[in-house]
Amino acid sequence: MQRGYLELDVFSTKPLSGNPLGVVLDATGLSTDDMQRFANWTNFSETTFLLPPQHPDADYLVRIFTPGTELPFAGHPTLGSCHAWLSMGGIPRRPGRVVQECGAGLVPVAIGEQGQLAFAAPELRRDGPVDETTLSEVVAVLGIEPGLVVDARWIDNGPGWLGVLLPTAADVLALRPRAQTTLAIGVFGPYAPGHPAAYEVRAFFPERGNLLEDPVTGSLNASGAQWLVASGRFTPPYAASQGHALGRAGRVLVSADDTGAIWIGGNVTTCVSGAVDL
Repeated sequence: MQRGYLELDVFSTKPLSGNPLGVVLDATGLSTDDMQRFANWTNFSETTFLLPPQHPDADYLVRIFTPGTELPFAGHPTLGSCHAWLSMGGIPRRPGRVVQECGAGLVPVAIGEQGQLAFAAPELRRDGPVDETTLSEVVAVLGIEPGLVVDARWIDNGPGWLGVLLPTAADVLALRPRAQTTLAIGVFGPYAPGHPAAYEVRAFFPERGNLLEDPVTGSLNASGAQWLVASGRFTPPYAASQGHALGRAGRVLVSADDTGAIWIGGNVTTCVSGAVDL
């Protein structure tokens, strides 16, 4: 069956410099195995599948797959899936606000005046300090001295993130991970005042026996911002940078509303439009 299909670039300052995403526009009738097999074939960090909503307050339902597993939530797939849904004529129930349904529940996505999208950071599934044994594993994986770690914390909003704060952005960019792990590790380091970005981010995660790096990661930037803002280290609005180590130029926009809730925004560009036989 021919189904509409898009390939998008998310969190990019210009096309082809962010994180790619494949979106199947109507996944009705596909089984979980069908979706997983296709996500394995695209080999993007995530591929998403749009379906009619099940919750009465949602505008659409999305299922999110890495090449090896399904995720309850992920950030760049949230912005990309919303962009895809709007591009196929989706009209939100509430003007200027889309409600996405996913494994983590309902996620609001705001539509800016220039069409830019931002999602509300979901609540953390796991929060708190990191034990010494786990931190020792993290230090070994990253190939750094323990004294370089300024702070570390569980900041899991679905994919399993453990956050590590280093002294500077240069320390983050210098990382050369050298060990395998089952942990999903997000690393942050501040830039000097006056830099266009507040800090640099890198995301390392296990996938089918390999340690991979994600170009630009919405879920990690969301939970990382919740941690770093709550600790008083940064005050929104600001931009975070990610992807330089992979030759990308990702920009993630962090803001807060009147309630203090964190919102994660960025640009989305359609790079490939067509159909897939699924």
